[in-house]
Amino acid sequence: MDKKALIENLVRDAHAKGGFTGAWLYAENGEIVSKGAAGPRDPGGTLPLTEDCVFDLASVSKQFTASAVMLLNRQGLLGLDDKITRFFPEIPYKGVTIRHLLNHTGGLPDYMAWLDKTAKKEHTIPGNDAIVRFLCECGEEPLFAPGEKWEYSNTGYCLLAQIVEKAAGVKFEDFLRDNIFVPAGMASTRVYHRRKDALTVDGLAYGMVLRPGSGRYLLPDDDPIFSEAVTCDGVNGDGLVHSSVTDLYRWDRALRAGKVLTKAEQLAMYTPGRLNSGAVSGDPSDEDGDAYGFGWFVKTDPLLGLTVCHSGGWYGYDTWFERFLDADRVLIWLRCRESLDERVSEAFKRGMEAIARDEVPGPVRAIEELALKDPDRHLWESFAGRYDYSAGEFRISEVFPKGADLYAKASYKDSCCEIRLYPLAENTFGAKDLDGDIVFGDGCLTLWDKTAKKL
Repeated sequence: MDKKALIENLVRDAHAKGGFTGAWLYAENGEIVSKGAAGPRDPGGTLPLTEDCVFDLASVSKQFTASAVMLLNRQGLLGLDDKITRFFPEIPYKGVTIRHLLNHTGGLPDYMAWLDKTAKKEHTIPGNDAIVRFLCECGEEPLFAPGEKWEYSNTGYCLLAQIVEKAAGVKFEDFLRDNIFVPAGMASTRVYHRRKDALTVDGLAYGMVLRPGSGRYLLPDDDPIFSEAVTCDGVNGDGLVHSSVTDLYRWDRALRAGKVLTKAEQLAMYTPGRLNSGAVSGDPSDEDGDAYGFGWFVKTDPLLGLTVCHSGGWYGYDTWFERFLDADRVLIWLRCRESLDERVSEAFKRGMEAIARDEVPGPVRAIEELALKDPDRHLWESFAGRYDYSAGEFRISEVFPKGADLYAKASYKDSCCEIRLYPLAENTFGAKDLDGDIVFGDGCLTLWDKTAKKL
């Protein structure tokens, strides 16, 4: 199969239908099969992206935090089973170890809402030392006892960055630069706090968001509903490494060559953690993988063997880095604009995954192409009404007809909008803003496995 042609056709279709603006790279056995970029990198839409543009990696950054911990462990400056109170005795969460933080089994509460509120109240963008302050001041109970459960934790990785800084005696950003990025040949990769430090980053791919229901791109800095993009800009460890697809490929090759980290250190990072019960740490339903090591999701492909990967998502950014360790393949994409159609975006991702696994990708279809051309509308009046539905920060409060179509009133945080519902079956609808189906039942609707009754 011609993987280069398949990838480039997939990218072209996804970009044309509003589902991919960014850069990609796919390689096998040390040879790049396809790389490139599609779309603009600047807010004005005039500067073209290239494969050397740098993106905020979001949670793909966590592997670098974990790597820093492994280097300090080698130097004897910390131990994986050290308790966090060795470095910060004032933290009231007892029994949590560095290993728990690496595996997401520490049970620490999430910091983001507290940090956003504190930053607004104090008119500042806090530095990463605020994570210790949060743990000391928030007064929240632990989510669970250390090692009892697995729950993805940004707080844990921010605290790891503080531990790295404390143990190494240098700034976290400088430790990563001098001990990881430079030795690996990643000349364009750095930790940047663009808002906090008022930085202009050369070659930056600006992350652009969509206000729900608007179809209009804007910087997250320009709308208060995306305020965490600004107020959380000073933290380290869980995100904010900025890199390119070409630098991430250099990182893959450096790891394979045993640079920076030894083979034994890498194997430890790719080994799933264990809960107190002996069960593997991870979430079987997580699309990234059903187990978690140190900064990597871990899974075994039935044909290609051991695979490690991580996704990242932040305001305007969607990132993916997957390494097929046994098969020597690498799949990377970095996106800097939210998708105009979530189904196009998902088709792109599934297609890239398929090609990496020697399969032909499915077609990229926008929701207009999937919608029924002549739907039976006789039940639509019964679907209309107010609903008691909420799922996280997204809420549907009302469904109503508008002209010949059906719409929903939806809200995200403090923003309310109307979204068009496209009929996919008699009682099943989709929307450009949603990656799931709305299914109407007898006096109820279901979305993302949550059901709401009509009021």
